[in-house]
Order: sequence, then C-alpha cells, then structure tokens
Amino acid sequence: MLNQTERLDLIFRALTDPTRRYLLERLGRGPAAVSALAEPLEMSLAAVVQHLQVLQDAGLVRSEKVGRVRTCHLVPDALRPAEDWLHARQTPWERRLDALGAALAEPTTPEPEESP
Repeated sequence: MLNQTERLDLIFRALTDPTRRYLLERLGRGPAAVSALAEPLEMSLAAVVQHLQVLQDAGLVRSEKVGRVRTCHLVPDALRPAEDWLHARQTPWERRLDALGAALAEPTTPEPEESP
C-alpha cells in the first residue's frame, strides 16, 4: 500500500502533463473508450495508453475491458488527497495575508518633524 507522500507524488506527477489533464477533464463528462479518448489528440494510440497508465497508477482513472473495448472511468474523490494537502497549506497563508492586510490598514501616526 502506498503511503500518503507517495500517493501525492503520483497524483501531482499525473497532473503535470496537459494531455493527462485533458483526459481527466474528458472523463469528468463520463466514461469513454480509449479509442474515443485518443481520437482528438495528435498522438498515437500507444502514447495515449501510456498517459492513461500514469493516471491509473495515480489512482485517478480505472479501466475495464469488455470484449475488445477498453473503457476508462474517472475515480470519484481520487483528487481528495491533493485537495486536502493544498487546503492544509492554503489556510495558514490566508491567515498570514489577513494579518498583513490588517497591519497595512492600521492608521499610522506621522513622524514628528525635527526642528532645525
């Protein structure tokens, strides 16, 4: 079983490629055969299969073969670990930015002028 860090590494690695992000977006509209996923892409079917394998390794996509057709499905909540990781880092930054905004909004007292 993968630990949390390894799982995050696989997810973020999978998301780095625009083709894989496209495939995830397309599968978000519903399951599709590998050939249908490959159709609009300017690459070989074998290259698309390799991209899908990366998505499967990350747990973002699953596939099933019925007869000669392999159909891919998006895995519900597969991005949850990455979402949780990002949220855990977002909250402290929001607090820091809120504190900075409050500090900048405080009226400042003018420095007394020095007499010559």
